[in-house]
Amino acid sequence: MNVVLLTIAPIAFIIIYIYVKDKYEKEPKKLLVKTFLGGAIISVIATILISTIASKIFPFSDSFNLFQQFTKAFIVVALVEEFSKYLIVRFYAQKKSAFNEPFDGIVYAVMVSMGFAFTENILYVMDGGFYTALARAFTAVPAHATFGIIMGYYMGIAKFSRHRIKYNLLGLLYATLFHGAYDYFLFINFIPGIWIGALLSLIIGIVLSRKAIKKHQNRSQFKY
Repeated sequence: MNVVLLTIAPIAFIIIYIYVKDKYEKEPKKLLVKTFLGGAIISVIATILISTIASKIFPFSDSFNLFQQFTKAFIVVALVEEFSKYLIVRFYAQKKSAFNEPFDGIVYAVMVSMGFAFTENILYVMDGGFYTALARAFTAVPAHATFGIIMGYYMGIAKFSRHRIKYNLLGLLYATLFHGAYDYFLFINFIPGIWIGALLSLIIGIVLSRKAIKKHQNRSQFKY
């Protein structure tokens, strides 16, 4: 029971947190659930398919090769995963009439990210057990949330901008960069103490995410 709670609780907490932060015009719960399931199922399937192809294009092994681990972190993992999430936000959520203020970009991107994290959590915890669930509750899950907030911030701008393609792609780019940096420091764990880089990138992501949330709250046309 403790493992199940640790697997689900951090995801539920982040979803509730973002839902509460959506102060002025709440999103339809049915659409939120569908977006979450899109992340949990469609994004995961897309990630598996695309990463299989990417691994053949960029073959890597568990070696002490910094460039190889860089390619793995930023392209084979970060870009593939964030692109798989991006697809759901861009071609499903962003087209909905309920997506009617910039903050909605954050809401839907986080829902997709938490859906993805939910499935990923189950797979990792089935293999690693309690301590894996505990570690991921304070690292991987909030990291996925920050990637989602950063992506959603720009995709929220994109919906109401003349430069929609630019801002959508900026969301994908910055989410990939933060995700890649976080993973890279974990992948090169053969360098003593380098994992601190992952912690720092997560902290920076959290700080920027809080600022992004505040900015979009202030941009809401439903505020007054």
